[in-house]
Amino acid sequence: MFGIGVPELLIILVIVVIIFGVGKLPEIGSALGKGIKGFKKAMNGSDTDAANTPAKKEDEKK
Repeated sequence: MFGIGVPELLIILVIVVIIFGVGKLPEIGSALGKGIKGFKKAMNGSDTDAANTPAKKEDEKK
């Protein structure tokens, strides 16, 4: 995995804890997870709000 082993991951984790603090880690993880989920949704085209909006506008014009 990109030449990163367990010791390197532990060093990165320690640096992140020092920079952000223990209290912010859940918020950062949640925001990162939501961002990844939104990105995957956009890449798959399963964003239902964007897909339904033009159809509704066309129906209203008729």
